[in-house]
Amino acid sequence: MSKPAETIAMKTETSLALWALLVLYAIARVLQVLPGRVPLVAVVALHVLRPSVFALIHGAMLYRTRGILAFFAICLAIGNIFENVGVRTGFPFGHYYFTDGMGPKLFAVPILLGLSYVGMAYLAWTLARLILGSIESPIARSRVVTLPVIAAFIMVAWDFSQDPVWSTILHLWIWREGGAYFGVPVSNFLGSYLTVYVLYQLFAIYLRGRLTVPDRLPFSYWNLAVLFYAVSAAGNILPVIPQNGQQTVSDATGAQWRVSDITGVCALVSIFTMGAFAVLAWVRLSDHEAVAKKTQREELAAACRPQ
Repeated sequence: MSKPAETIAMKTETSLALWALLVLYAIARVLQVLPGRVPLVAVVALHVLRPSVFALIHGAMLYRTRGILAFFAICLAIGNIFENVGVRTGFPFGHYYFTDGMGPKLFAVPILLGLSYVGMAYLAWTLARLILGSIESPIARSRVVTLPVIAAFIMVAWDFSQDPVWSTILHLWIWREGGAYFGVPVSNFLGSYLTVYVLYQLFAIYLRGRLTVPDRLPFSYWNLAVLFYAVSAAGNILPVIPQNGQQTVSDATGAQWRVSDITGVCALVSIFTMGAFAVLAWVRLSDHEAVAKKTQREELAAACRPQ
């Protein structure tokens, strides 16, 4: 098999693997509304591991293996440091602790929670690159700062869309003093923004001036990341489906919250934050693709003109 043929075959296999991960992740999102059918820790693992594997494969195509492993290392280190400090001191998220619902822990933080930073953080970073129109150029100049700022907003939108479900309803972690957002304190989202901004800023510094893969990646490559983020957003809407179960829940302070209010608001937040970022990234990518095709047509026409 020739070298170009090997490259095409490899890209095809990689694309199929990414699509498979996307489909399996969508199935995992559906499992969250089937209480009791699948153990909760297994549902969490399915939510966390598939985006992480997607990030590893997808990211290696642009940043090479070394680059995406650097991203993994930064996410795991910063995420676990901030979360462990947060549990022990209350900074920067607020006072909280993790239950045993997410499985084994590394110090005070579940291993799966630490891994959850990787997949979604990568998707948010990729959408930020699309929105800022920097999918082909190296990370340099103002992009070293603006890209982390935008990516952090996109990442926190994910947290904002589901934290009350995972904490107040499912009790995977407990906010000791409750909070205005269905038992979640505002400080959680400020702390989340700080945490992901730091990890994004470190990755931007790592990438500054570095060249990524020399070959232009197809637009379908970028669309997969947008679609994966959109599927995550859609998954936050599913809990609004009525279920036979508790109608109200209590936070650690004893405040009562209606389950339907929590799931309904989180669905709306997901639509108008995560959904908005996904649509914006898709539009920007479509515009970029249209410009690229126009340029190709003009170059082809110029090449065909008689000299």
